[in-house]
Amino acid sequence: MTLDRVHVDGIARLASAIASAVDDSDHADLAERVWADFLDPLRDGSRVVVEPVAEQRRRSVDAEDVALADAPFDSVHGLDSGTINPTTFKNGLVLDVAQAAMAGVPSDLDLHRARSLVVTVHANDPTVDCETDWIVDDEGYSRRKVLHAPRVDRYAEGVVHALSLYLAEGEHALLQADAVDDLLVLDGPVYPMEVFTWQDGDATLRDLATEATPKTVVENYVRLVERFVERDVPLVGFVKNPASRGIVQTLRKKGVEAPWSDDTALFTRLLERWDSEAEERRTDCLTFTDWFVSRGGTDRTMAAGGDALGVDRELDPEAYEVAFFPIYDPRTDVCYRVEAPAAFVRDEATRERLTQQLLHDVAVARGPPPAVQKADELARISQGEKAALRRKLEEYLDSEEVRRYDEERWGVM
Repeated sequence: MTLDRVHVDGIARLASAIASAVDDSDHADLAERVWADFLDPLRDGSRVVVEPVAEQRRRSVDAEDVALADAPFDSVHGLDSGTINPTTFKNGLVLDVAQAAMAGVPSDLDLHRARSLVVTVHANDPTVDCETDWIVDDEGYSRRKVLHAPRVDRYAEGVVHALSLYLAEGEHALLQADAVDDLLVLDGPVYPMEVFTWQDGDATLRDLATEATPKTVVENYVRLVERFVERDVPLVGFVKNPASRGIVQTLRKKGVEAPWSDDTALFTRLLERWDSEAEERRTDCLTFTDWFVSRGGTDRTMAAGGDALGVDRELDPEAYEVAFFPIYDPRTDVCYRVEAPAAFVRDEATRERLTQQLLHDVAVARGPPPAVQKADELARISQGEKAALRRKLEEYLDSEEVRRYDEERWGVM
């Protein structure tokens, strides 16, 4: 043990000094003012950053009642992609391996067997060219390919991770799209937001965002939206750890001293309900807002006025805009973000069905929807599997992995 009781007490006293300097008693009032005065719409100059799809309302539903109610959709499919995480080898190669899987509720064993696997490789040697076309395996259930990442030097690990993850996910979603009859829920945002952040990076990342490979990744998601609009089957994303800051950053530009770290902290403050007599959080209801359209932050890329990273859009550009609503679950004190291309939430009946389905699923699971949890289990690569894969890669690449001290210290694999 590295901390004795005296150290713990000392840290607590330091925290007390910090607390005395931070007064959040007026944060609730400020949140209410933001809700009442700034979000219908929220503007950054002449540009609308956030606006309600219809009404701007906060709502609640009894968690037990919505869990027991009939689900609006007969079946729900989930999609996720997992990776071994970026791995650097002594011969200079950096690579990541991703596999994507789709799950069905009710279960579909043939669908669960299917996989799309992508190995993305970054090489400093310009003579290396290892890219392959898609190779079909496992009696047609599995597809795999090697992707050669653009050269980006110090950003290699992040780039191979994002390209592997999103290419596997987007390709698998397109390949299995016709298996979805009622609703598809992606584990995460509806677009490859990590790729979009490259536009706000330094010159190297900005240049990378304009190259053909990232554009191909984004194009898969654009085509996925078009495919589902054509089939009249809704598509949403369930973001378990939302970190968007578009609203709070815009508020600060407007002179509002927004104290929240991100938009999720703001919505948590707006959606929490307290029993004033017992001075404790009420946990009987899920709380949420109606839908908003977001055009700020990374969402601006898919806004009607954005460039979609140069990908041609076949539908009205407004159809691709990011719509969202937050769900706050007081039982776990977690706020989630549900996203959808705006095409699926313009119709009031569809919008309400999507809202009720996600509320039902969160209430039942006390967390992410069951279809998302099942897809996560299928796509996840365990620590043991990661270690075995890396050993196999060392063998085939005839090069050892570059190991770091923290892996020895903490047993990170």
